[in-house]
Amino acid sequence: MKEYMLSIFLMIFLMSSCQKNHDEVRPMTFKDELQFLSKYIEVLVLSDSTGSAKLITAPTWQGRVMTSTADGDNGFSFGWINHELIASGEVQEHINVYGGEDRLWLGPEGGQFSIFFKQGDPFDLDHWYVPKELDTESFEIIEKQQNRAVFQKHFNLRNYSNTEFKTELKREVKLLDEPDIASQLGLEIPKNILKVAYTTVNSIKNSGNKPWTKDTGLLSIWILGMYNPSPDTTVVIPFVEGDEKDLGPVVNDAYFGKVSESRLKIENGFVFFKGDGQYRSKIGLSPKRSKPILGSYDAGNHVLTIVTYTKPENVTDYVNSMWEIQEDPFAGDAVNSYNDGPPAPGAKPLGPFYELESSSPAAALSHGETLTHEHRTFHFQGSEADLDKIVWKCLGISLEKIKSALL
Repeated sequence: MKEYMLSIFLMIFLMSSCQKNHDEVRPMTFKDELQFLSKYIEVLVLSDSTGSAKLITAPTWQGRVMTSTADGDNGFSFGWINHELIASGEVQEHINVYGGEDRLWLGPEGGQFSIFFKQGDPFDLDHWYVPKELDTESFEIIEKQQNRAVFQKHFNLRNYSNTEFKTELKREVKLLDEPDIASQLGLEIPKNILKVAYTTVNSIKNSGNKPWTKDTGLLSIWILGMYNPSPDTTVVIPFVEGDEKDLGPVVNDAYFGKVSESRLKIENGFVFFKGDGQYRSKIGLSPKRSKPILGSYDAGNHVLTIVTYTKPENVTDYVNSMWEIQEDPFAGDAVNSYNDGPPAPGAKPLGPFYELESSSPAAALSHGETLTHEHRTFHFQGSEADLDKIVWKCLGISLEKIKSALL
């Protein structure tokens, strides 16, 4: 009898454990994330006329897009969200990594014109602080419709060189319908593909009395998208080919130390970068090398993500975010990708997550002038045969090549 009861106990225990493990790895749905976020913050849901394409914005956190879906409430949730931090209610000292697949920051991050370090502080993690206006403070909702919302914030910032910036930020978040998606990307969307796309139109205004000049530092609009990592995710960035003497290096991978060839590959006009959330690393492409498009593919979930952004022609002044006093503070990147991981052996990662990022040129603005940067995100989910048609049209590469690039 004892042996029988022990067997029953073990069976129940194993079934419970299997169910728990299954729940832990089950992809979060849009409804899951909406229910979770609604417990802790004000949320605003935007949707298209069919109710299939939806996104969640958070006025509490600068009007960032927390996540989106292409298949209604029970559809796959594309954005990475930090459940542990949000549920804790704690406010971290350096950064609050709440997540979100389109969040608004300003650059530069490092250097003599940094807005993340105080004057005289060393450029290390202990002295790095995200400005509260871009981290924990809310933006005001000034317009709201079913598929669109507009947010606004007025504040002052001071950079490493002690220059003050009086600024106004305005941010429009808008879902795109299928004709807009097809038009933006110049393609015919396969019939059985699930899709969601949106644009954020981000503007910075000099609301002070002094012009912003290169001598005392400039700001830039910086959009960062945080996504769920996986062992099967590869970031793919097309670049302008040509001689380094004319265009400079293809990629900057010196942010957190050189990236190994198993995680970063440059081949035939493309940069491939691992998005597994297991190794802290970052890459960037200069405005001379970058094109106004990049993307990623999660082979495990059959999710193709395409990002496009406004990139003015023949403009090369982009703020430099390297953590050092810089020889050229306006030799920065137009696009970046970050892969999260432990900052030191045994340490906890910020996420983990991976990011696709774009930046505006440096904003040399006179009083009352405005610079605008648009960042568009497209998610497609479906069969690899259909996704291959989209990635060929958008990036000029096969899905199979992306999948095999870092194997």
